[in-house]
Amino acid sequence: MRSSAIARRYAKALMLIGKEDGQAETYREEFEGFIGLFDQQEQLEQMITNPLYSTENRRKVFVAVLDAVDISNVMRSFLILLFNKGRISYLRQIATNYNKLADELKGIVRANLISAEELSSEKFEEIRNAISKMTGKEVVLDAEQDPGIIGGVVTKIGDLVLDGSIKTQLENMRESLKRGERV
Repeated sequence: MRSSAIARRYAKALMLIGKEDGQAETYREEFEGFIGLFDQQEQLEQMITNPLYSTENRRKVFVAVLDAVDISNVMRSFLILLFNKGRISYLRQIATNYNKLADELKGIVRANLISAEELSSEKFEEIRNAISKMTGKEVVLDAEQDPGIIGGVVTKIGDLVLDGSIKTQLENMRESLKRGERV
């Protein structure tokens, strides 16, 4: 089984528990905190996930870390399960998948907006509102600049890409001319 499928399966399992007990958002925050700990202490993550160290020593360190952080019993049990099943190295992927599921639960969709130049706050809000109307969900929009698209915008919503860039329009026009079509 591929790592992405494994990560999705564990994220879904925790989300089912979160829906049942109403703590889905709490688990998201606990994931973020635990991943943040790994970000701050890279050696800690390496020690816990590195199979060159004995399982028993890694378990002792892991349990000591869990004892030191403030997390719910469900999250503690979940993390111990990941360790026991040899899936702790998938923690970041599981957290990413869990965040997507938590967003869905809250009716939030995340989108990326790429423009050639920085957009005004009014234009940014106009695009965010248009995506919100299109999806029927609240939109969290991340913006970035890429002068390579010449002009226009490219919007990515999950697997959907809406490419309104001048670069793509010029490439499409060139292909049409090659095929002898009218532009």
